[in-house]
Amino acid sequence: MTLEEIAAELVAGVKENRAKENLETLYAPDAVSVEPIDMGQGREAEGLDAIRAKHDWWEGAMEMLEASHDGPFLHAPDRFAVYYKMKTKEIATGKEHAMSEVGLYTVADGKIVREEFFYSAD
Repeated sequence: MTLEEIAAELVAGVKENRAKENLETLYAPDAVSVEPIDMGQGREAEGLDAIRAKHDWWEGAMEMLEASHDGPFLHAPDRFAVYYKMKTKEIATGKEHAMSEVGLYTVADGKIVREEFFYSAD
């Protein structure tokens, strides 16, 4: 897949609530996901199993109340970014959070090999 195709499919997966399914088709087996802060599992998740576990943790800990995004914003030949805005609620406490986040994705050999997230609490 090209950079443009990968970026478009990632965004379509976000819109259609199939981000986890896209891990199987868009990500390299040894992809790395980097969070801006440690939420208890470390900042880096290395490999698809670790990235899947990160998604599972998020789904078990947070309820998505509102979500929107802009992009993708392409940076040829190998990167793109997506801007996310969301309102979430911690399942354990009921505390609500509003935040904005930029995901920066690096592509090699037709797969996402690295994703990095940058956030701002609104």
